[in-house]
Amino acid sequence: MNYPDLLDFSQAKDDLEMFVYLTLRWTKKINLIGNRSSSEIWERHILDSVQVFHVKQMSVGHHVDIGSGGGFPGLVVAILNKAYRPLVETTLVEADQRKATFLRTSIRTLNLNARVIVGRIENVEPLSADLLTARALAPLPKLLYFVERHMSMDGRAFLWKGKSWKQEVEDSKRDWSFSVKTHKSKTNFDSRILEVERLCRVQ
Repeated sequence: MNYPDLLDFSQAKDDLEMFVYLTLRWTKKINLIGNRSSSEIWERHILDSVQVFHVKQMSVGHHVDIGSGGGFPGLVVAILNKAYRPLVETTLVEADQRKATFLRTSIRTLNLNARVIVGRIENVEPLSADLLTARALAPLPKLLYFVERHMSMDGRAFLWKGKSWKQEVEDSKRDWSFSVKTHKSKTNFDSRILEVERLCRVQ
């Protein structure tokens, strides 16, 4: 590991390395990340997840990660919170029971202030997130329904989107009113992290 963006997180280094070890070990059994990206896990998954920690400053509150999958960005943020913002609680929402087992194992192994809810995002009781994250989950018009359900009135959502992000934002404006800031991805030139707040449905 020798990425400048991670040098600021030296206190979390051991836990991040253990999480990478767990991810690669479990990937042999269940599909957490693709075989191609396993050799690039630090750049494609860890660094990609770390970006939101640079953007959002929150010393206390509730972080909700929906569609958590293999724990990117949810568990990575929880690991950083353990080291730097221990009062922030993380809730991971994942429908796949096997992936949920992996997430719980990682939480227990790394002693994180986090929990896992197994279920479909639209069926889980509203979680009132101060910070909501979602990475590679759904097109933005659909994703905003999940965000509205689980984000608090004053909360913010950070949503990882690919090269079609501009069109997705425009498509979403037919049904939604929201404020959005864009943050350039440090790991993919065409991608953006959308920072969404003040979300409401268009009447």
